[in-house]
Amino acid sequence: MTKESLYGIHAVSAALDSEELLELWVAIERRTDDRVTPLLQKATEQHLPVHEWRSTALGRRLNTDKHQGVGGLLRAFPGQDFETILAQLDGRGFLLVLDGVLDPHNLGACLRSAEAAGVDAVILPKDNACPVNATVRKASAGSASRVPVCTVTNLSRTLSALQEAGFWLVGMAGEGVQSLYTLDLNIPLVMVMGGEEKGLRRLTREHCDYLAHIPMMGSIESLNVSVATGICLFETARQRRGLSPAQQSGRKNSPESARGS
Repeated sequence: MTKESLYGIHAVSAALDSEELLELWVAIERRTDDRVTPLLQKATEQHLPVHEWRSTALGRRLNTDKHQGVGGLLRAFPGQDFETILAQLDGRGFLLVLDGVLDPHNLGACLRSAEAAGVDAVILPKDNACPVNATVRKASAGSASRVPVCTVTNLSRTLSALQEAGFWLVGMAGEGVQSLYTLDLNIPLVMVMGGEEKGLRRLTREHCDYLAHIPMMGSIESLNVSVATGICLFETARQRRGLSPAQQSGRKNSPESARGS
């Protein structure tokens, strides 16, 4: 597997906090910079090799002049095994499936939202989707290593396995009949989001127990996938932290009604 690098004060700091780095790279001219000194200290605490170059040489190594004086070599991405995740959750929890997200910045932003909203694991298809590369890890600010991420070969089979394990699948689609805000999401839940251009693929859509949409005003027909994912995850987190809509204002729609008891 090819080792990847990343750069920038914030990205390197997050990677150190998540113990994602194999080596720290520093521009000699910036070694005493107040923002670089804490990074050197973290690297020392983790017993990481520290390599120093002139700023121009570091720029050539990183292929950018916007490195802010720091960079680093990333560890191989620690992907998780689906069967292990499934066994650990034991039919409970909150999962996110991203069906064909192609842009690494979108994927990184989705992983940040997943961590912040308390998602137990994120599932990605192996094909026709962005891998968790250095750009994704930088955009995720360390979340890619803190949230279990599982890449599966057959997404349809994975969704079926989740249903058999007791999870309910809520797919988000603009034509979904039910509003996100009228669903009871305080259940063993898999939130399924589609890719940037085509949304949910047909087979993925057919596996969902429920299709829902985000109500919007104005003439906008759709949202960026990372924005939509954040909205869906935090609505779910809001319900799971306290009373569900069904508890707050009487019985409301639940995905169980789509699949039967």
